Amino acid sequence: MARKTESTLKKKRDLSQLRMIWQFASRYPGWIVAALFALILSSTATISIPAGFRLVIDRGFNDHSNSGDINRYFCYLLGIVVVLAFATAVRFYCVSWLGERVIADIRTAVDRHLMRMPPVFFEHNRPSEIASRITTDTTLIDQIISSTVSVALRNLITGLGGTLYLLMLAPHLTALLLLGIPVVVVPIIVLGRRLQKLSRKSQDRIADLSSLIIETLGAIKVVQAFGQETREAIRFHQAVQTAFQVARKRITLRAFMTAIIILLIFTAIILIMWRGTLDVAAGRVSGGTIAAFVLTGGVVAGAFGALSEVYGDLLRGAGAASRLNDLLAEEPAIYSPKHPKKLPQSAEGTLDFSEVSFYYPSRPDNYALKDFNLKVKAGERLAIIGPSGAGKTTLFQLIQRFYDPESGSISLNGIDLREASLSDLRSKIAVVPQETVIFAASARDNLRYGRWDAKDEEIWQAARAANAEEFLKTLPQGLDSFLGEGGARLSGGQRQRIAIARALLRDAPLLLLDEATSALDAQSEQAVQQALEKLMKGRTSIIIAHRLSTIRSADRIIVMDQGKIVEEGTHDQLIAKAGLYARLAQLQFHNLA
Repeated sequence: MARKTESTLKKKRDLSQLRMIWQFASRYPGWIVAALFALILSSTATISIPAGFRLVIDRGFNDHSNSGDINRYFCYLLGIVVVLAFATAVRFYCVSWLGERVIADIRTAVDRHLMRMPPVFFEHNRPSEIASRITTDTTLIDQIISSTVSVALRNLITGLGGTLYLLMLAPHLTALLLLGIPVVVVPIIVLGRRLQKLSRKSQDRIADLSSLIIETLGAIKVVQAFGQETREAIRFHQAVQTAFQVARKRITLRAFMTAIIILLIFTAIILIMWRGTLDVAAGRVSGGTIAAFVLTGGVVAGAFGALSEVYGDLLRGAGAASRLNDLLAEEPAIYSPKHPKKLPQSAEGTLDFSEVSFYYPSRPDNYALKDFNLKVKAGERLAIIGPSGAGKTTLFQLIQRFYDPESGSISLNGIDLREASLSDLRSKIAVVPQETVIFAASARDNLRYGRWDAKDEEIWQAARAANAEEFLKTLPQGLDSFLGEGGARLSGGQRQRIAIARALLRDAPLLLLDEATSALDAQSEQAVQQALEKLMKGRTSIIIAHRLSTIRSADRIIVMDQGKIVEEGTHDQLIAKAGLYARLAQLQFHNLA
């Protein structure tokens, strides 16, 4: 996601961003109607309480009233309170349910959208910051829906309804009250703009905090191994202080804004009440009327005063919504064509690179591949070696269509990868990476990641072929055993064998092995190598390896350097050429000796 200019960000910092929240909320019209009905009912009951006191004072306390009249009027007040309590409870439940439901939908939508984004997106956007948006920002939006919007609507309806009732009670006093409204609105607009900027800045600093703690805890072993605990604690403290200073400015401004508005509102109310009291003394209005006016005026003042606080929350919510909307608005650079071609079904895959040139978006001046050509026959075992940066891993990235070449084409079974759907293409590929990803889940779920609908019998069969059955059976709960964060309960060799079992379950015609044994000891390497032999049988296999001992039996070996093939042949042929491969072999075997 490209970094936005200041002018673009200013456009994002307004209440129009809340439209995104409405788009999700409008999927539940029944709940919205129920919440609005309960909200209007509770606001009407709130305004009706002063009217009840007016009846009690003017009719219940006059010279001709009796106990029956008094009882009736107080029963009227009690009835209003019952309605108010019931309507408030219904309103709270409806808006809280709606808030939780909308947040769940937003989180799901953002996650699904992110799953479509290619790796280049995450080169420019830190996953930890994205996680903060999905958690912190959505929590803020939940507060907006389930509390702030409800409070805003309730106070708006109460304020407007109360104003109408005030006009009915004493038009001339109400006119004076309305004259004070512009005095209140102007500070909201002026101070609100400044508060808007600080709200967005505060959210950004909180996201930085989240990113920092996720990064540090994710690398806690490295932090402790190098004795950097104190430095990281200081760095986090500095980030916390920065976030605190921004938050302090925000809450100071908001407190000042609230004080000014409440001061203006209640000053106007007091002055108007002063005038009303003089009218009562002159006999122009009744005591019940002025009592109802005072109570209703207090309700109206409180309602409009609360709107000043609500505005600040809405601005923060708009900032959070804009950050999430930025994620949803991102279009993946790699996508399936509208009318994809179906890849032919084959037990083995043929692969063809034709005049392929490619550079990584973050390094546009440095070609990873230049006019690259390579044909891999069905069922062939092709090994790729070369120094770091030669372009070996780039080939795997392009085969899986994490990136598209700048020029040239790559085809699988005769179909250009860009003409096939992403799901169809990747279903034809099984990968055993150098660094196996183990999810914080059970052994069963980690194994069947290769094919989620695999039965236990198939899982055990794949585990047996991957030489993983023995250690899996020794786990406390077998396949139901939790493997820990990143497979913390497993050794490196065990993690690799789980990756091989996944690939076996995948049962794809094209197999990509990315230095699958490079970090293993001799005993683990032997077990993994045996499993790989079973995995490669009957498949087209491309193997990236630094250990030449693991690729001697390959049908063909290509040597890459600076994005090009510089040598090609079998192990014996390349040794005889006395080129780069021979030098690498001499270095490795000499060191082993």
